[in-house]
Amino acid sequence: MKNAYFITGTDTDVGKTYATLAFMHYVKQQGKTVIGMKPVAAGCTLHDGKLKNDDALSLQKHASIQVDYDLINPYAYLKPVSPHIAGADNPVNVARVGQVFHSLQSLADVVLVEGAGGWYAPINDQQAISDLAHALALPVIIVVAIRLGCINHTCLTYQAIRASGLPCAGWVANCTDPAMLNRDDNITTIARLIDAPLLGILPYQPQADFDELAAQLLLN
Repeated sequence: MKNAYFITGTDTDVGKTYATLAFMHYVKQQGKTVIGMKPVAAGCTLHDGKLKNDDALSLQKHASIQVDYDLINPYAYLKPVSPHIAGADNPVNVARVGQVFHSLQSLADVVLVEGAGGWYAPINDQQAISDLAHALALPVIIVVAIRLGCINHTCLTYQAIRASGLPCAGWVANCTDPAMLNRDDNITTIARLIDAPLLGILPYQPQADFDELAAQLLLN
């Protein structure tokens, strides 16, 4: 297990936070400390006069070490739209994210950095999530929502990660649709088409049990 990973998704709303929380519990089950970071979050609400994101709050809650919210989520935007639009008045500074990330690395054995949207989701007028991952120079984990279209989306995301020069540490099959037809066939097909290990299959759970989900994962 390396000391940090970047977790991206094949699209928005595929369960990146769900998978990140499962990995955080996995790391804790290995006897290591872990912090989850969500550098950019759009669709935030006011908590005590400060914009905060529900997913980032969950990462803060499940961390081994409690740190200030601003370190978990340095860029929190009000509107639930693409970060480059939501943050037009306060665009993401990748160098600042890097500084915060390195400060978290000094506090925990493992840091998991969750992206926003998909691999090419823009975070400012010039850069995308892919540029943020590249600046942090982290191995990438892909979260795949097993639903119609997932094979194409996974292959495209994997090829884009490889083209960026970053290593793909593997992918996670997140079973978001309990009625998905031929679910296992889709997972088998993806495993055949991309040269990255399947790190686990997260079953559909109406109420998430992250310790149980963590037992479905294996991160070398």
